[in-house]
Amino acid sequence: MAGIGFELKKLFSRKGLLATVRAYSYATAVCAGPMLLGFLLLLCSMLMVDFYGASRHMRELAVTILTHDLLASLLVTSLFSMLTTRFCADMIYEKKYDKLMSSFYGSLWMMLLIGGILYGLFLAFSGIALQYKLVSFVLFMVLIVVWTEINYLTMLKDFRSIMLAFSVAVAVALLLMVLFLWVFHMDPVLAVLLAVTIGYTIVMVWYFALIYKYFPESFGTSVRFLEWFDRTPQLGLTGFLLTLGLFGHLVIMWWFSPLKVQVEGLFYGAPTHDVPAIFAFFSILITTVNFTTSVETRFYPQYKEYFSLFNDGGSIENINESEKSMIRVLSEELGYLAVKQVFATLIFIIFGTILLPVLPLGFSNEMLRIFRTLCVGYAFYAIGNAIMLISQYFSDLKGAMLSAGLFALLTNLLSLLQALFLDSFYGFGFLIGSAVFCLVAWLRLCRYLKKLKYNVLSKQPMFASVHIGFFTRLADRMENRAARVEKRRYNNVHRHETKKQERTEPQ
Repeated sequence: MAGIGFELKKLFSRKGLLATVRAYSYATAVCAGPMLLGFLLLLCSMLMVDFYGASRHMRELAVTILTHDLLASLLVTSLFSMLTTRFCADMIYEKKYDKLMSSFYGSLWMMLLIGGILYGLFLAFSGIALQYKLVSFVLFMVLIVVWTEINYLTMLKDFRSIMLAFSVAVAVALLLMVLFLWVFHMDPVLAVLLAVTIGYTIVMVWYFALIYKYFPESFGTSVRFLEWFDRTPQLGLTGFLLTLGLFGHLVIMWWFSPLKVQVEGLFYGAPTHDVPAIFAFFSILITTVNFTTSVETRFYPQYKEYFSLFNDGGSIENINESEKSMIRVLSEELGYLAVKQVFATLIFIIFGTILLPVLPLGFSNEMLRIFRTLCVGYAFYAIGNAIMLISQYFSDLKGAMLSAGLFALLTNLLSLLQALFLDSFYGFGFLIGSAVFCLVAWLRLCRYLKKLKYNVLSKQPMFASVHIGFFTRLADRMENRAARVEKRRYNNVHRHETKKQERTEPQ
């Protein structure tokens, strides 16, 4: 992410209000565009269905199906997101650019297969109408593609195209909602699902065109990236655990809290909790953008200089000075990030308390209390997540995984206990779990940095070795098979060209 952060930083260096707005717009679209699109469309769907005059059941069914599609697709892609990001970073470092598209195709078809089977079974027995099942399944599959594309788009610097795709998708989706509801008088649930699906499909096709345009043609097997499951198994688990901790409390509220509502069949919801959660989630956008455009871009040059001294024969004195400078810059940037997030949280709480009851969403005092609680919880999560990502810079993958695991365990366990026994404290399970996650991630990073040279040098193996596990052997077999297929294809083409040349030669 640091590479794209440097490019975004150039935009922020330009003077003027218009340039600043443009820079923040690009940064938001690049860092959180599709996620932001999902929440915007959820909110617009609720407002439009209400304004159209549809029943409360229709509104809740549309929003519940959309929410299930979003969360299920994020959970599936979280198994591969960090792993493929690391694989692509390694391939770029080794200048093996032809491996990038193959990993995109390979991870994509595996996630579509796994997700398609599991979510397809859920939909088959969900108890909703057939047309809802079909559109929901298509949207789920499209979302998996979009989340996967985001990992690869961070390597591009075509911000204008990324922003344009995001804007067009929002505009088209909202326009189609209006047409489907007021012109064609379609079923409100089907109208919303179709409009959102088409909007995300536009993003999917546009983003794929960008990736295909910039990345070279792929060669070899598409599952080479699976070898990284053997090299860095912690990354796959970390991504999954983070997603489980971030969204698991929502599912717990759907199934176990007194706020739960059986909307239809297996689709449950808790609107009193879900709607405040959507608005509270927006409060972490500033941290998401700031981490990419400020923390990484100031920290990375110091980080690069420090480790280059080990490789280029730097003196002990220079290494010690570089280490102090790097840690000082990192502490400053993480401090600034925390202050900005606290300020953003306060702004959201103050203005949310004033404005949300005015919107036609039926905000009650209980919903406002949940909103304020979750704003604080998401603030802790955002800061803790930034700290955890920095720990991955220093290859403390075990520490990052343990922090994410504790986050997932506490948020879900405490949310379950709170849902079952503490009706007046909705949201506090997530808040406490996020606070502990933030604290543990910070303590782990501080401990690691205190013995940085020991962790960099003494903890490394004496001799370099590659762990050959199940996934490595599988990737090797698939690589050999792909090489044989490519060789046969080349021989067939060469034989065809030779015969063609013989036929055209004069007798």
